[in-house]
Formats: sequence, C-alpha cells, structure tokens
Amino acid sequence: MSFSRRRFLTITAAACGCAALPAHAETQATWRGIALGAPASLRLVGITEDKAQMIFAAVEAELQRLEGIFSLYRSESALSRLNRDGFHRTPPADLLAVLALSDHLHKTSHGAFDPTVQPIFEVIAQATNEGRDPSLEDLDVARSKVGWDGIEFDTSQVNLRRDGAALTLNGIAQGYITDRIVDLLRSHDLTNALVDMGELRAQGYAADGQPWRAGIQAPSGEIATRVTFSARALATSAPFGTQFGASGHIFDPKTGTNPKALEVVSVTAPAAALADGLSTALSVLLPVEHAAFMATFPDCEIVYRA
Repeated sequence: MSFSRRRFLTITAAACGCAALPAHAETQATWRGIALGAPASLRLVGITEDKAQMIFAAVEAELQRLEGIFSLYRSESALSRLNRDGFHRTPPADLLAVLALSDHLHKTSHGAFDPTVQPIFEVIAQATNEGRDPSLEDLDVARSKVGWDGIEFDTSQVNLRRDGAALTLNGIAQGYITDRIVDLLRSHDLTNALVDMGELRAQGYAADGQPWRAGIQAPSGEIATRVTFSARALATSAPFGTQFGASGHIFDPKTGTNPKALEVVSVTAPAAALADGLSTALSVLLPVEHAAFMATFPDCEIVYRA
C-alpha cells in the first residue's frame, strides 16, 4: 500500500504522442492537471478544444469534490478527518464505495491489500525527513495500529477501533477517481476518451480510429510491452517507485516490510479502481500466489511483471 504517490509512471499512452495524425483522424482535445497531488491527463476524441472547455471545467470540479473526500493532504477531507478523529459520521457514498471494494480485496488477497498501513508510512516518512532510520520501537508501535479488522463502516458512520489507526486509500483512490471521470464523460455522451487520473482507463477509440495503445516500462526505463485496450483500465504498481531512505513505498501489512519479489506489476481490468487495487495487492503477494488470487477476478489479467 502507498503513502503518497505510490508508483513512478511506468505507463505511457502511445496514442498520445506528438506524431502527426493521419488525414482522416478525428478532432481531439487534451487536458492536463493534477489529481491527488500527481500529474493527470485527459484526451477526448470527437470534440474541439473550444467545446471541450466546458467538459474540462466539469472535470476539474469533480476532481476538487473527490479530493475533498480522499486527499491525505487536505486537513478537512473526509479521509483526513477520519484519520484524525477516529470516526466519520454520515460518510460520503464515494468513501463507502472505496471501503467496500477495499474490504473485498482484503478478503480475496488474504490480507495483502490493507489500507490501514498508513501508520507505518507516517513513521518512516517522519524518520526520513529527519535524516534517520525509523527505530524498531517506533515501527513496532506503528504495526500495532495496523489491521483491517479494526475498521467498521456502514451508511451511518466509519469507525477506526484501534487507537492511532489511520487509512491510506492511495492504493485504490486514483483508480476510483479515474472511474468517476469516465462516468462524467459518459453523462456528456463522450464515449471516446483516454483518462489518466493516476491510473489509465480507455473508452472507445483513439483519434485514428484504432483502440488506445499504451507502453509499459520495465524497471530499466525501456518499454517492455505494449497493450492495446478499449473499455478497459490499466494499472501499474512499483513497490520501490518512491523511496523513503532505503525503504520503498509499498509494505506488506503483515510484516511492515517492503515486498521483495517484484519491481513492477501491471494489470488490466474493466474498471480502474479494481485494476488499481489488484496491482497493489499483487505487489505484496508472492508470484506463486498470483494465479490463485487472480482466479477470483476472471475479467482481469496480469499483462506484465518483473
């Protein structure tokens, strides 16, 4: 699970390059901005830049709304208040949706996916900012606060039952936000788009009339494989993509240590939130455990791991 931006951007949209489009290519419009503190982008096909400005304004408003729920950097976001107070009354429907999917992923991954690892990140981040390694005592205290069995939620409230418990939803929220932006575009009858709000989701076709294409980078930085996709999401997790001293940023919630088996794993799924959560869990699970875990999700596929 992640502390802030849990992945370096190993996915690059090949269809979004700067090469000249063929003469028959459709009109397209591009937006770039920030989502959950990281670069985000949106490419729409079949609409001019002028007409797209209204859509882009709606996208930015929706991003602001969702950041008001999921951001760890906004002190009054729903997630920040939950972590600070240990409870949240009448939680937003979006928060409940992500918690429900997190619960399913936690159960099917036998605990590999666990958003309650935030206390471990806080200890390691503080020590890194102070130029030191975290003490074993501090890590033991942080680990005592971790455990998905310490969270209760329903439509009336969310409770963190352990003192000092806290959640990070960065292992799933980028994908969820991507899905919500896709829903917004559909409400405006825009069906050909590539959305990247931390994870990629392709709808319809690119401007050249072909399915969207993406290149997945190997740890060396070279393109390891290319994926053609439409009506699908693509997510990548890299445990050591962001470093805190000698530590990576994805942790095994059972041990509080970095998983060592993989440097990067990429997954396709029908929705970005699911792809996001799957790639996070797969980063923690051993490769020999992947097949059994993915069998629970027959519409999803591992497309690259190294």
